[in-house]
Amino acid sequence: MDFERVIEFVGNHWQLVGAFAGALGAWFVYETRKQGETVSPQQLVQHVNQSNALVIDLRDPKDYRQGHITGARNIPYADLKDKVGELQSKKEEPVILVCGLGQYAGAAGKMLHQIGFKKVLRLSGGVNAWSSQGLPLVKAKS
Repeated sequence: MDFERVIEFVGNHWQLVGAFAGALGAWFVYETRKQGETVSPQQLVQHVNQSNALVIDLRDPKDYRQGHITGARNIPYADLKDKVGELQSKKEEPVILVCGLGQYAGAAGKMLHQIGFKKVLRLSGGVNAWSSQGLPLVKAKS
């Protein structure tokens, strides 16, 4: 496909191209406004070892029991607002949020940041990224 045909397509379908560009821009703004710096699985391990970071697993209890990061505390995303009082003593310490793919950690991070948590991090790619790198998951005892 040559460049002239691209220009012709854009000229003929400017509304479609404009809508796509707007949607892409909105997605970019949404992604950049998520609260909490992202960390890799290796960085998560460093934060836990060096600064005693609290790891919060936002997945539902069933998924958590099937396999979670060692030391992670399970607070499902849907329950986070109700249980945030239990975390008040951790406001000054690093908190790392983990979910399945990373989709809920941003919203949870924004909420924690707004109520005064100082260092909120989120695992990029969630538990899927963790396990795809061959890192261990612990199964909860029944």
